[in-house]
Amino acid sequence: MNNVYITKMTAFLPNDPVSNDQIEEVLGAVGGVKSRAKNVVLRSNGIKTRHYILDPKTRQPLFTNASMTAQAIRALEDETFSLDEIGCLACGTTSPDHLMPNHALMTQGELGLHACEAIATSGICLSGITAMKYAYMTVACGEYTSAVSTGSEISSMGMRAEMFTCDAQDSESIEKRPEIAFGKDFLRWMLSDGAGCALLQAAPNPQGLSLKIKWIDILSYAGEMPTCMVSGALQDNEGNYQPWRELDPTLWREKTVFAVEQDVKLLNENIVHYTVEKPLQSIIKKRNLRADEIDYFLPHYSSEYFRDKMALGLEKVGSAIPSEKWFTNLTQKGNTGSASIYIILEELFNSGKLQIGEKILCFIPESGRFSTAFMLLEVV
Repeated sequence: MNNVYITKMTAFLPNDPVSNDQIEEVLGAVGGVKSRAKNVVLRSNGIKTRHYILDPKTRQPLFTNASMTAQAIRALEDETFSLDEIGCLACGTTSPDHLMPNHALMTQGELGLHACEAIATSGICLSGITAMKYAYMTVACGEYTSAVSTGSEISSMGMRAEMFTCDAQDSESIEKRPEIAFGKDFLRWMLSDGAGCALLQAAPNPQGLSLKIKWIDILSYAGEMPTCMVSGALQDNEGNYQPWRELDPTLWREKTVFAVEQDVKLLNENIVHYTVEKPLQSIIKKRNLRADEIDYFLPHYSSEYFRDKMALGLEKVGSAIPSEKWFTNLTQKGNTGSASIYIILEELFNSGKLQIGEKILCFIPESGRFSTAFMLLEVV
């Protein structure tokens, strides 16, 4: 296996930052009624600003997922690297523009890129790191000398008021099933838009720093855990999910079938155990991972609410990492799902803070059906 290095990182965040006071103006109020959950959620998640592809005045999209992703990829090109050198393009997202063709192909088309291997990875937060692992493996096995991976989201398109029916907030619905109303509404104040990009190569930068990928481990517990986050399905009274294709199309809008819905109770009770404690126990044994060797810990968590809980989970398995080693930009750049780890890592990579020999541990959890990823990098 060849060594693989991240030699460039870029990010693209559309439009000007949107403050907490502006969110509902951009996304709209469902049924013209201000959200009951918004202020509670914002106090909990700690996010102060985020970005949307929506024009703040017209509320119409100014970018597609493919065009936004292409913006991040174009920023890789300079006197040391041409997009013509890309052997593999791997793009991960939760929110592709189309059911088909896939997101990587649409991004390749947006770029007018030459013939190359193009693969899209689907899912939720892990789709971005899964794309990176695929790109990593193509370089590691010697198939290509340069590969590009991306993570991107246009969550705002699904969070607009027009995508919800009034029953998501009306008093009768809230009294009958408050957990469902909150489960759909609270994610409107959690998710935002952005794209991140990594250039992976078989050799480090001849000048300047690179990040050597030591390993990427991805683990799913879907075989033992129920669905926690879902879109495109309707839950029945027994808790089972009916796929959108099996439903009468009139229900798609009536029941906001394509809204992202979270089982908040299931999330709170299981996220730390299944994304931190349980997987780390096996990774520590497999990789001989030592917390005292980590210089930077880059966690992608959806909310500041989970920060202390994640810290306790690390401590429980003997891998406590001091808070001064944590690096995140959630409060300024929002929760961009599969793009988050790219956007966090891009800021650190280009910050001028890194020193040769430092080790960076990245952590990406996903609550869809409880999966997780850890990646270890070394500055060279």
